[in-house]
Amino acid sequence: MNKFIPALFLVAFGLFAQAQEIASPDKNLNLKFSLIQNGVPAYELNYKNKPVIKSSKLGIETKDVPSFLDGFTVVKTENTTFDESWNPVWGEQKTIRNNYNELLVTLAQKSVKDRQIKIRFRLFNDGLGFRYEFPEQENLTYFVIKEERTQFALAGDHKAFWLPGDFDTQEYSTVTSNLSEVRGKMKAAVTPNASQHPFSDTGLQTPLMMKSKDGLYINIHEAALIDYSCMHLELDDKNLILNSFLTPDAIGDKGYMQAPTQSPWRTIVVSDKATEILASKLILNLNEPTKYEDVSWIKPVKYVGVWWEMITGKSSWAYNDLTSVKLGELDYSKTKPNGKHAANTAHVKEYIDFASKHGFDAVLVEGWNEGWEDWFGKSKDYVFDFVTPYPDFDVKELHRYAASKGVKMMMHHETSGSIRNYERHMDKAYQFMVENGYNSVKSGYVGDIIPRGEYHYGQWANNHYLYAITKAADYKIMVNAHEAVRPTGLSRTYPNLIGNEAARGTEYEAFGGNNADHTTILPFTRLMGGPMDYTPGIFQTKVSAYNPDNNSFVHTTLAKQLALYVTMYSPLQMAADLPETYNKHLDAFQFIKDVAIDWDETNILEAEPGDYITIARKAKGKNEWFVGGISDENARISNVDFSFLPKGKNYEAIVYADGKDAHYETNPQSYAIKKMKVTSKTKLKQQIAPGGGFAISIKEVK
Repeated sequence: MNKFIPALFLVAFGLFAQAQEIASPDKNLNLKFSLIQNGVPAYELNYKNKPVIKSSKLGIETKDVPSFLDGFTVVKTENTTFDESWNPVWGEQKTIRNNYNELLVTLAQKSVKDRQIKIRFRLFNDGLGFRYEFPEQENLTYFVIKEERTQFALAGDHKAFWLPGDFDTQEYSTVTSNLSEVRGKMKAAVTPNASQHPFSDTGLQTPLMMKSKDGLYINIHEAALIDYSCMHLELDDKNLILNSFLTPDAIGDKGYMQAPTQSPWRTIVVSDKATEILASKLILNLNEPTKYEDVSWIKPVKYVGVWWEMITGKSSWAYNDLTSVKLGELDYSKTKPNGKHAANTAHVKEYIDFASKHGFDAVLVEGWNEGWEDWFGKSKDYVFDFVTPYPDFDVKELHRYAASKGVKMMMHHETSGSIRNYERHMDKAYQFMVENGYNSVKSGYVGDIIPRGEYHYGQWANNHYLYAITKAADYKIMVNAHEAVRPTGLSRTYPNLIGNEAARGTEYEAFGGNNADHTTILPFTRLMGGPMDYTPGIFQTKVSAYNPDNNSFVHTTLAKQLALYVTMYSPLQMAADLPETYNKHLDAFQFIKDVAIDWDETNILEAEPGDYITIARKAKGKNEWFVGGISDENARISNVDFSFLPKGKNYEAIVYADGKDAHYETNPQSYAIKKMKVTSKTKLKQQIAPGGGFAISIKEVK
């Protein structure tokens, strides 16, 4: 279905004080645009007659030309309605509806002859997107952004799920508090990271999830972040106004623009139901359709890897224990191995055998290439070349062996933050992948960015991430970028971007642990813009079992680890634990083998940010369903309504649940598996342990 209905309304000069209004297709949301005192553009947003955003200013402050802040008159307004359905290359549902009412406002400034700016608003049933547009014009070509002055004036002191604003990392634990409490909690919230630059006592990251006292769920983020700096939010905690705050570059500038151009979309997803926040596809809908004509090479991936054993300290990325290495000047075959290097040919073959036996698509190997002895925290430019393996890693033999087993190898490119060096080697590295049977890459950006002074979330780095994705597409390579900027729905346009990290992943369970509520929050925050490579599936939750010197533990039960494959959506899913551990729990491991990674339908059954989530999904092209339910540190009973199943058919469900005595701290490996008959009329009350969860696989009984 594709429906486009235009209507044009011209507004005479001098009549700009009259507000322009549009409603969402279902009439629940109302947007009002107006020019307030001194010709300042402003907007308001209401949901079911409740204020979501009070009158808030819009504008762009520039460095080298007159700013786009005030003195505006309305030249014209244009109203359109759009309604289409489109099919993503991969996703949570087979078909996505894109339905909105649009208001496009063209503004002129009296002080600058013949200069215009446009503000485009799109109002969906689930929220609002708006952006600034700078059309081609005689009096505007190049300009430098000093700051974007977008406001989000809130209607109350909302409960917020927030991360400290930082130009380099999102790898913090989420803090849950009222907005008025942010300042007092900020110092404790900023924990150490390999690269970080917090900017304010009240600076916050997006996506920012909030809940008002009158029951509205509000999520603020951005969509289609291209050739622009990542937006943070500076909280005015006296007036409860969130002000946009862009990531600067090395000299403090926040964007270099050339008209015609536009900003990313600023997004506000809102509902009185938490489940509808998780179901929103507004951010994807604000991105452009895919740029690729051929997408046949882009496929979801379920993988295992040589990774967790290094994260826990059981094994090593590095081949030896040298403390200073200059790449190209060292003959590793003449050095003494440390005996802990995991990426060796014989060991990787064990992972390939395991993947082949259990039907996994790929094997990731980290630490395969020269240079790992001397990279972390060194601000080193030429740190890796991405093509030279250690002496004990036989690339050609592993290519042959994996291919004989029907398994792909997944490349790892750690840049150590040296973007300049990565681009120096990128074509050669991607060609090396093609020649050796790799069709996907996990890239990493640990450490401060080189060129020095740039940040992970600045315009320059954002342009690099997109360059890496599009260059990979030239070689038909899929990308999973870690430590890159948080997603903004670009996977619709560039679907070979099959995953990102950009948050505290499972690796932090070996670095002291994630809070028990962590994965009940991430779908409402980090996952709003796109899928995360969270790397679930940890069955041995005591890290000391692998490394006696590490007393960390995974803050979930084993059953919750299974549920994450459903609740933490990603087309890229890892079985992250070691094969020998899975071999001890093959009955539970069966769910990881069975669970789909691409979907026809998704139903959010119940949800409350920070407390619980239960989701049911239908596998792509199959009459198979999977359910995942998780809780925070509190035990609860989940009410699973099977009405999502087709009526009149019988199914067998296998339920993987917490044991009666399960507890994420004291007895995480207690689980129980049962089979039951279900239909669309079935209702199940499922007990969840503290820090626990459950997973269900469902197949039709013929």
